[in-house]
Amino acid sequence: MSNAKKFVNKLHGRRVLIIGGTSGLGFAAAEASVEYGVSQIILSSSQESRVNHAIAKLKASYPHSQTEIIGYTCDLANESSLENNIKDLFSKVGTIDHIVFTAGDAPSLEPFVNTDFDTMKQIGMVRFFGPLLVARYGHTHLSPGPASSITLTTGVSGTKPIPGWTTTASYLSGLHGMTRSLALDLKPVRVNLVNPGAVNTEMWDILEPEVREHLIEELRKVTTTGRVGTVEDIAEAYLYCMRDQNLTGSVIHTNGGRLLL
Repeated sequence: MSNAKKFVNKLHGRRVLIIGGTSGLGFAAAEASVEYGVSQIILSSSQESRVNHAIAKLKASYPHSQTEIIGYTCDLANESSLENNIKDLFSKVGTIDHIVFTAGDAPSLEPFVNTDFDTMKQIGMVRFFGPLLVARYGHTHLSPGPASSITLTTGVSGTKPIPGWTTTASYLSGLHGMTRSLALDLKPVRVNLVNPGAVNTEMWDILEPEVREHLIEELRKVTTTGRVGTVEDIAEAYLYCMRDQNLTGSVIHTNGGRLLL
């Protein structure tokens, strides 16, 4: 019987760009990538202070890691500068092996029936047009072949609608089609999509403690697991998308059974 190793650490020595990597899902994916020994993590966010804070936090958490951790700002919220900002980001990163897109902004609470066209466009700026342009310009910086990947992020309301969220759900649903089409257009580079349900992140810290606890309790009721997902749970999906070189054009659902209820 052969002594050759069949299972190796496919992230060891790789370079990973995480757009939206300074908090929430992106930061958890960065932590997981460091633990798997990537050679370089590149974090990107809209604010330099957040980039610097995330870099310092990662270095403090992993003082003995050999992973190089750097970061660049890239504002995805402004339509007039979106394309140029993304071009500028990729002019700095060089050749990379994986792109993970977890960037997001606060959801609009305006009911759909009261939403004007400018607001509709703005809702999709970070969530939809951002990843589309990242794929457009980022794929040329990926090492060629199926070992490289782009992993995008959607949300469960694109699959199971929430009343009043038609605009947001439209963009989130559109990411499913975007992923499948990119997987064809950018082959052999792989493109996949992570579809999380409710996740307990620091975005909830702005809520009063009793409001937060009530929200968590309500969200637990619409799962089969009886719990709300953590960023560490969802980070596993991004690791899988990067490591499985047979996975492309696919959606990884991680929602605690939300779609079953």
